[in-house]
Formats: sequence, structure tokens, C-alpha cells
Amino acid sequence: MRAVVYHGPRHVSVDDVPDARIERPTDVLVRITSTNICGSDLHMYEGRADFEPGSIFGHENLGEVIEVGSAVEKIKVGDLVSVPFNVSCGKCQNCESGFTNYCLRANKPGIAGAAYGFAEMGPYPGGQAELLRVPWGDFDCLRLPEDARSKQDDYVMLSDIFPTGWHSVVMSGLKPGESIVIYGAGPVGLMAALSAIVQGASQVMIVDRHPDRLRLAEEIGATTIDDSKVSPVDAVMELTNGLGANRGCECVGYQAHDAQGHEDNSLTLNELIQSIRFTGGIGTVGLFVPRDPGAPDDLAKHGRARFDVGDFWFKGQTMGTGQCPVKRYNRYLRSLIAQEKVKPSWIVSHDLPLEQAPAAYKNFDAREEGWTKVVLHPAQAA
Repeated sequence: MRAVVYHGPRHVSVDDVPDARIERPTDVLVRITSTNICGSDLHMYEGRADFEPGSIFGHENLGEVIEVGSAVEKIKVGDLVSVPFNVSCGKCQNCESGFTNYCLRANKPGIAGAAYGFAEMGPYPGGQAELLRVPWGDFDCLRLPEDARSKQDDYVMLSDIFPTGWHSVVMSGLKPGESIVIYGAGPVGLMAALSAIVQGASQVMIVDRHPDRLRLAEEIGATTIDDSKVSPVDAVMELTNGLGANRGCECVGYQAHDAQGHEDNSLTLNELIQSIRFTGGIGTVGLFVPRDPGAPDDLAKHGRARFDVGDFWFKGQTMGTGQCPVKRYNRYLRSLIAQEKVKPSWIVSHDLPLEQAPAAYKNFDAREEGWTKVVLHPAQAA
């Protein structure tokens, strides 16, 4: 099969690799029809994570089931399915408690949680390929309605970024009628803004400096703050009568940069502390890692940050963190798409064949104007 393969920092190619296949009775084999390039992929693409050369990218996947293992009962050949980026068994203590993002069986002992095509998240090849093996397929595959064949750019967002944006808002503690500020208007931040609107926020503010992303946020009614022109904290205070937002979402992660281009892994966290009022809540879904060999300073290389714990404590704020348990939300978000209450594909800028992945990675990584979200289609002719 053809697949997007990592060969080293900023070097990917579409190669012939061994076909994915059924390996266990509980497996499902999916022919991938849509697969996204995620902002999290860029950390690995840039060499800022322990992603082994030869690994296949891709954790935002959708496709048609072409084969099932002998123990699979629910999922059938011909089903169109969304595959959560979390690989989860469905039977361990964490999975049974709803924490499929921290499955105790999918990774090596001592590490909870696994994902497709992701550094240190288990031995699972990604889905930026023609085929994908889905372990525990009955549990992990989400069957999609018939309209998904014509609305794949919407439903493919169920594998990661739509639930992740939703999760960040849930972790912030948002109540209907409250205000919220979102740091980062990349795909996840935009999904957080959409989620906050659906969940009843009275005021949604979003901070970024890329004009194309800010325009997309404005299209759904968010108030945009360009942090290359103004202090985002001052802007939030002005918009909230000096009180600060009720809630906040961190959707940038450890490679945050200030307006002068200096990297600071604590930047957005500390700006959120200052932007959120006393007793407010923060949902953090931007990626942070325990090790970062490419970090600009020794503290960050060990996954540590200069966090304003004093102000955080003094203001009585709370913070939720971690990867999204996609299965907690994807069924409900599927219904919102099916009933046309939301259209997450509004962020998609490029639908491309798999063979164009190297150029897509280059442009998305460079934050080129207009490259807001790329969907790859392995069956589409180059």
C-alpha cells in the first residue's frame, strides 16, 4: 500500500509499504478514504518528538471497512467508519471509566494511552495510507450514516479535532451564558470556538496572529484578538469589563511563540491565567511533552515550564489537561453533523490526493496563507 512515511526532520515521502492486514480476531481492516494532517503531526514532522524514521503518519482517519476479524460482531464489511485517534481496548479499568485516552492495555506496561502514527503512543501505524488496521474494532469504530459518503470532510473531524475542541471547553467548566477565551486559532482552537458556541457561551474570544485563521473564527461569530498587534490579556480585560473571561482553552501547546518569534512553552498557559477571572477554569488540550530535545532551553528540554503557579493558586483557578477521550463525545457530535447543526468542514482549505502529502506538510508547517486544514484522500488520483 501507499503511505506517508517519516524519514527525519521535515522529510516525508509517500512510499510503498507492506499492506495493513488483520492480525487478531478483534481487528477491523479499513480502506482509508479521508485522513487529515493534524497540527500534532507537525511536532513529529519537525523532529520535536521521538518519532522513529520509517513510521507512518496519521491519526485522524475515516474509511470503509473491507475485512473484519472472526471475533468482530457489530462492525460489518461496507460500513463507513470514523476511527478515534485513541487506540483503546474497551475493557480495562480506565476504558470502563470513560478514559479511553488512557487505555491500560494498548501501550507497553507503565504507559497509559495509545494512538495511531504517534510518537511513544504504541506500535500502531498511522492512517495516512491506503489501509489501516483497527485493533478492538467493534469498540473503536464509529459507524457513520449514509450521508457521510458525501460529507466526509465533516465526519473526518470526529476522529480527533472536533471532540478535542469540545473536550477543552468541557474541561474549562463552561456554563451556558459564560464567556470564554481560546488561545490558538489552529484547527483545534477553531473547533473549540465552534464547540463553545454550541455549548452556549455568551462571548467567544479567540487569540491568534494568522489572518486566515482569524477570518475563519469570525465566520462563526467569534471575537478575534490579533496578538501580534495588541496584548491579548489587555484585550480580554477590555472585552470583559476588567473582570477577565469566565473560562479559557489552551489550544497551542509547547511550541508557543511570542509576537517576536521567541519560543516559550509556558506563554499561553500564563497568559490564560492572567486572562481568566478569579475562580475561572482552563481546559488544556494543546500538546505538552515530557521530553523535548529540540527545546530552546534546558528546562523545556525536560518537559518543564515557568508556570505562574502563584497567580494560578491565588486566583483559585482550575485546569483540566490531557488528550481527549474521543469516544466520550463522538456519537453525540456525529448527530450534530447529521442534523446539520454544525459543519466542521468550514475550516478545510485543501482536499488533496495522498501523493501530494509532502508538499502539504511543507506548506502547513510553514503556516502558509490559506493552509488552514488539509484532508488527504488516498483513493483520489494525483
